[in-house]
Amino acid sequence: MTIEVLKSKIHRVTVTGAELDYIGSITIDRTLMDAAEIVAGEKVQVVNVNNGERLETYVIEGAENVGEITLNGPAARKVQKGDIIIIISYASMSVDAAKAFHPRLIFPDTATNSLV
Repeated sequence: MTIEVLKSKIHRVTVTGAELDYIGSITIDRTLMDAAEIVAGEKVQVVNVNNGERLETYVIEGAENVGEITLNGPAARKVQKGDIIIIISYASMSVDAAKAFHPRLIFPDTATNSLV
């Protein structure tokens, strides 16, 4: 048996853009992706602290060290520039592996989306 557990989280990051005319996804600064061990194409859950919206999408790699967090396509309707969001990724593993696993928790500066 496998269970889904928290793999990584980028906690309280500021949305820098919302691009409706796009296929769909979330663009994340490469530095934050690396810190959270999130890869391009990975499925993530996005939780909007400002309005309670939750959605799932996939990740697109953004430029490094610019602080970009852009929701693209239909997801752009669920956020506004300046909203605070939490980006969560999960992994499937055995119960025994989950007991020993330690997720990556990243707490960027919400003013700049940079690592503190």
